[in-house]
Amino acid sequence: MSIQLTSVGLAAAALLVAALVALISTPVVKALAFRVGAVDVPKDARRMHDHPIPRMGGLAIFFGFILSVLIFQPLTPELRGMLLGGVVIVILGIFDDIFALPAMPKFLVQIGAALIAVLEGNRISFLSNPNIFSKEAFWELGWLSIPISVFWIVGITNAVNLIDGLDGLACGVSTISSMTLLVIALIVLEPDVAILMGALAGSCIGFLPYNLNPAKIFMGDTGSTFLGFILAVVSIQGLFKFYAFISFAVPFLMLGLPIFDTCFAILRRVSHGQSPMQPDRGHIHHRLIDMGFSQKQAVAVLYIISAILGLSAVVLTTIGVVRAMLFLVALCAAGAVAGKLYMDRSTSDQSAPPRRTQDGTARKKEHPYE
Repeated sequence: MSIQLTSVGLAAAALLVAALVALISTPVVKALAFRVGAVDVPKDARRMHDHPIPRMGGLAIFFGFILSVLIFQPLTPELRGMLLGGVVIVILGIFDDIFALPAMPKFLVQIGAALIAVLEGNRISFLSNPNIFSKEAFWELGWLSIPISVFWIVGITNAVNLIDGLDGLACGVSTISSMTLLVIALIVLEPDVAILMGALAGSCIGFLPYNLNPAKIFMGDTGSTFLGFILAVVSIQGLFKFYAFISFAVPFLMLGLPIFDTCFAILRRVSHGQSPMQPDRGHIHHRLIDMGFSQKQAVAVLYIISAILGLSAVVLTTIGVVRAMLFLVALCAAGAVAGKLYMDRSTSDQSAPPRRTQDGTARKKEHPYE
């Protein structure tokens, strides 16, 4: 009991320190972004803002996280690999926010950053067997652990980046995901993971007041890819290593919203003969805006969805295997229905004419990420 109370105290302290550092450093990062040219200028009708807004705000999130972690965590090989990979991701994000780099070089650098973390020990060595009736409780991956771990890290890094489409969305969803993993880490007595997630949640909370609609600063790729990278690596440390049923399902629930949106974005684009890397306006947040929600309302809806998925992940860690299996089957069925509705709407939207305003003109796109 005393160990758990100590873990709670350290995680809370890490959260507070990270939040204060991010809160204080964001105005400095904002001034720096203007100075180096990391600015989103409203040069066409797609932009909602009518004045230049700086990007690169994720640098404040990075400062809050890394300072808090270095204060409260000993530097193990796994942590060193995660932080070095995170630094590579942040440097890449800074250059992308200033110069708008092509997709392929960014993808290769992300693989390199993931390899740094994986080769230092952050790898998925085992996967729990979802067949609870099998004699094999888990699958040992062997050499496949390296490519599978890299795939997971790069995939989640880009998934969080893709949902950064409305003010405060990616930052808030990352806060919910990190708080989910924080609670799970405390339940299963993983104090190191709890401190890491406390630091990440705190850095997001400190930045969020500047990023909520109307945003004073965007986190840019500097922030969204860093958040995805850290969540992916810590989920390996804290979830995939357990030889239990929950290790198979919990990461996918905790990061359910970005994973769902990314998977269906790829399916949608491929089904329409487009490249999976081709940007479009079919993401979940775009659809909520098209349905008539305001930015604040759309973000609130997605926060609620993320919170429900996070709560589901916590529930899976506290109930038995059989009940967990039934719970997951029900959740998958609900997800399949939602996915069918999502794809059906995507198909109908592709063939529908542009919406018209009252004066008969075509409706303009409303957000800088569209």
